Amino acid sequence: MRRHTLPLLAALVPLSLALSACGGNSAADTGAAGQEGKDGKGTAVTLNVGDQKGGNESLLRAAGELDKLDYTIKWSTFTSGPPLLEAVNAKAVDIGGVGNTPPVFAAAAKSKIAVVAATHGSSAGEAILVPKGSALQNPAELRGKKIAVAQGSSAHFQLIASLEQAGLKPADVTVNFLQPADALAAFNSGAVDAWAVWDPYTSQVLRTGARVLVSGEGVVNGLGFQVAAPAALEDPAKSKAIGDYLTRLQRAQDWVFAHPEEWAKVWAKETGLPYEVAFDAVKRSNGTRVPVAVDDAAVVSEQKIADTFTELKLIPGKVVFKDFVDTRFNGALPPSTTAPRSYGKAS
Repeated sequence: MRRHTLPLLAALVPLSLALSACGGNSAADTGAAGQEGKDGKGTAVTLNVGDQKGGNESLLRAAGELDKLDYTIKWSTFTSGPPLLEAVNAKAVDIGGVGNTPPVFAAAAKSKIAVVAATHGSSAGEAILVPKGSALQNPAELRGKKIAVAQGSSAHFQLIASLEQAGLKPADVTVNFLQPADALAAFNSGAVDAWAVWDPYTSQVLRTGARVLVSGEGVVNGLGFQVAAPAALEDPAKSKAIGDYLTRLQRAQDWVFAHPEEWAKVWAKETGLPYEVAFDAVKRSNGTRVPVAVDDAAVVSEQKIADTFTELKLIPGKVVFKDFVDTRFNGALPPSTTAPRSYGKAS
């Protein structure tokens, strides 16, 4: 980041640095407290879990869901979904959480992945943002403009879908593929006209006077996924641990909704976000998630994303998303179309 951008970015730097400091192969090595289970052969069961800064490890710990485990969790931290899924494909990670678009790109790359769980949340945090003072008033005015977005992210599809709704194609704009830290600098320096991104970046930048040109509400499906390595699912001990992990994660998501202020404090500490920004993001999107089944409706919705990227030649060939889904953990979960939780309008 250039020095002349520092005054404007002062409140934004902590989260960017925290995320950019976590390389795709970096392991946190924070084995969760709890008893180690045995897999019947006298060896400890270790579940390798991929995470992002301030993600599921922080959530589970805050909710008290890392207590009394009968297996060990080894956490590895990643900057975003795509490198996390590369680790799942390489069997370095047994399971990890990502947004709605990374599994499509991983499937297109013929990665060995299995989508095993889902959540449905508000898409208000998925947004195309414009800086304070921008003359842009609606998405149709993006023609000829420069837009930053992380390639293969959930925001990537939201950008494409929003342009389509406005009668535009990706070729009508200049897309700059930038990871959040670089996109943030470009956005605030004026190097791009808009930024397609997700929470907590959305809530963070809105606090500086930026505004939402268009959000993902009514545009994207609001789904997030837990993605496992097929080899881990084939191991009875690891499959059992994955089922328990998903149940704990569901309870932790319920805890967030019941304790939004407490979770915002933890999240702020973990990420370096100001508390006010963290609480905005909890209300806008982070705390709205409902555990749902990976059902036919979810598959159809994800297939639309895959077909869109195929038509644009951004992924090679046809992806059959249902071939990468494992429904063994669906149980009695509600349908993927279940309405997200709501705290009302975020500030």
